[in-house]
Amino acid sequence: MERRVVVVTGASAGVGRAAARRFAAEGAAVGLIARGRDGLDAARREIEEAGGEAIAVQADVSDYEQLEAAAETIESRLGQIDVWVNNAMVSVFSPVKELRADEVKRVTEVDYLGFVNGTLIALKRMLPRDRGVIVQVGSALAYRGIPLQAAYCGAKHAIQGFTESLRCELLHDRSRIRVTMVQMPGLNTPQFEWVKSRLPGKPKPVPPIYQPEVAARAITWAARHPRREVNVGGSTLATVVGNNLVPELLDRYLARTGYKSQQRAERVSPRRQDNLWQPVSGDHGAHGPFDREATNWSLELWMTERRRLLAPLALLASLAAVAMWSRRTRR
Repeated sequence: MERRVVVVTGASAGVGRAAARRFAAEGAAVGLIARGRDGLDAARREIEEAGGEAIAVQADVSDYEQLEAAAETIESRLGQIDVWVNNAMVSVFSPVKELRADEVKRVTEVDYLGFVNGTLIALKRMLPRDRGVIVQVGSALAYRGIPLQAAYCGAKHAIQGFTESLRCELLHDRSRIRVTMVQMPGLNTPQFEWVKSRLPGKPKPVPPIYQPEVAARAITWAARHPRREVNVGGSTLATVVGNNLVPELLDRYLARTGYKSQQRAERVSPRRQDNLWQPVSGDHGAHGPFDREATNWSLELWMTERRRLLAPLALLASLAAVAMWSRRTRR
């Protein structure tokens, strides 16, 4: 990433904040985009104090003109954009029967159309140069809907379809631009403190929970390596495989466990703020309240990073097993 220019949306907190720090640590100049000024300024200061280069620009990704203006500002200050990371998100924790149409519209505008806007703006700059990388920060929920998060799951499914169409078109055009999705598990980010919710208990990610630095590591790795998708965490892989094999069983399992697994014992305060329509003021950092439960390591990501080494070893192990079985059958 040295001397590359990277744009991260949703960079003021959570996964975006952690990814921006990691890109900067790897030598990239980082354009930070989000709605909240407090978190943006804090993210920029973190990077600069560590010796990196960053510019912070306020923009709502659901507004194409705002996002285009942010991209223009970043390129005028840092240079041509090499990597664009679509990451900004909002959500509503609510049964479908209690959702309001304007809430679903807002989640769709940010979580799906925000990714579309970012992708179009990135392509506008990358296509004439025939180079660049677009990273879509996805989720296991792009493959499997769960109760209480219908609006978010719908948006993630839409991103999956949009990205697959784009990938086919880039291949058809023999373009050197690369697009990849990084599918995330439950993460310890501040979103669970400010997500709009109608649940009686405070929202929480479905366990197992991973630290945002694990997500950041996967995003930066995906930006540097030609992979179609990167699955982070065993739970993500299990969700994708399980939904392909036994979707009805997962329906029943989630109907039984999905409500309790997404709520804490503590009751929601009636004065609780949410960020669906406006950012919550203050600097919220990358971590949420689940540090004691969250892990800093993913076996699946570790194996992905070492696939060139592990693939030959797996082949040798398979050949050895076949040879041993063949010897035994001849006795």
